[in-house]
Amino acid sequence: MENLHIVFWLLKDVSWCMVWRPLGLTMIVPTLAIAMVIAWRTRHLVSELAHNLAIVLWISANSYWMISEFFHFDEVLVAPGVTGKHLSLVPFVAGILVLAYYYLVQKPRESRNEQVATL
Repeated sequence: MENLHIVFWLLKDVSWCMVWRPLGLTMIVPTLAIAMVIAWRTRHLVSELAHNLAIVLWISANSYWMISEFFHFDEVLVAPGVTGKHLSLVPFVAGILVLAYYYLVQKPRESRNEQVATL
C-alpha cells in the first residue's frame, strides 16, 4: 500500500507541475485516502502515527496549494498580506506541530520509560 501511495503522490505532483488539472484533482483522493489508511493502521505505534499524520497534513496542504493554483486564487488576497496559497500553511504548520510534539514531548517520555524499565 505504501508503494502505491507513492505512485499516486507522484502522479498528483507531476499533474500539478504540468498543469493537468483533471488528473491532479483526481489524484488527491487516492493519495490522501491511502495516507489516512496508513496513519490509521499505524495508530498503535506513536512514532509511526506522528509521522504518518504529518504526511496526511502535508498532502492536504500540498493539495490545497495545487487547487489554489489550478483555480487561480493562489495570489488573491484573503487578508492583508495573506494570499489563497498562504492558507496552505495551516496544515503545513499543523504537521510540524505534530512532529514537534512527538520529538520534544513523546519521544523523551518514551526514552525515560525505557531507562526506568531496564533498571
